[in-house]
Amino acid sequence: MPQPWSETRPFASDEDRTRCRAMIRTGSRSFYAASLLLPPSYRDPAYALYAFCRLSDDAVDDCGDSCMEAVEHLRHRLDRVYAGNPVDSPVDRAFADMVRDHEMPRELPEALLEGFEWDASARRYETISDVRAYSARVASAVGAMMCVLMGARRPHVLARACDLGVAMQLSNIARDVGEDARNGRLYLPRQWMREAGLNPDAWLETPTYSPALACVVARVLGEAQRLYDRAATGVAGLPTGCRPAIHGARLIYAAIGKDVATSQFDSLSRRAYVPGRRKLQLLGQATWDAVRYQKVDPAPALPETSFLVEAAAIEPNIWVGARLPSIMKPSFGERLVWAVDLCMQAENRRRA
Repeated sequence: MPQPWSETRPFASDEDRTRCRAMIRTGSRSFYAASLLLPPSYRDPAYALYAFCRLSDDAVDDCGDSCMEAVEHLRHRLDRVYAGNPVDSPVDRAFADMVRDHEMPRELPEALLEGFEWDASARRYETISDVRAYSARVASAVGAMMCVLMGARRPHVLARACDLGVAMQLSNIARDVGEDARNGRLYLPRQWMREAGLNPDAWLETPTYSPALACVVARVLGEAQRLYDRAATGVAGLPTGCRPAIHGARLIYAAIGKDVATSQFDSLSRRAYVPGRRKLQLLGQATWDAVRYQKVDPAPALPETSFLVEAAAIEPNIWVGARLPSIMKPSFGERLVWAVDLCMQAENRRRA
């Protein structure tokens, strides 16, 4: 579908892109660490995407008594982006470049803003399906946009990216139980809390740690791990140089849940984190692991994320490629993956 832009010059300056990168470096350290393995040509569009997500999230978090107005203002900013007339902001200009250059389906950022609207309206999450639906909007929508950015728009690749988004958000929910409760928010499935003998509303008034609560948190992390396992194969459908970064993000976020588990699933008295040294280890592991996956699991998308796959997928079921320069030096990540793959092939031949 033709876009309304009449010119192709960038909206964003080098300074704008630097501002977006700085936002992610301080506001999303796990993603920033993984992003260093992305090929350079993918990094700035990815930073623009995550900067827009961070700006939107902060706008709703800091909205006070005017949260719905904050969401409406974000929709106005998105209107301006898709009209080719972004507001005077480094993030909006960089995001507009990314949207235009990669022909981003509007349904994907719209889904993200819908998730923030659910936050603004204090939506209640009764079942794990409700929590997955929320996670689809605030996390899987970002994963689907990353797939579009990378040109990986096969339906089953998108489905695995959406699995990863839900898993990451479940890790965040398990880590932030205490922080969310202190802000009057509850993202654990209320049905699971009642099954564990907890009254969700009474607990939210005086949030305390208990073995019953630990069981609920453990159950959420179990669901996350199931999706992490299924999402892992999705890296096989990504451009070679992007695989270590995305797989690294998966390993780092999964490690958050493991840290929660080491404290008996108590995320009220402490906030789980992954130390910098451990992140480096996981990124190294990701580079090796990325070549192990040769085939994407063809399982259908979760019912809660299928709308994202339908919005982003391009048929026929092939990799369509991102809009990259025709001649580009291989990135550090690409060279590492190539070297590891070569070693594995040599080892396989030796064993044969």
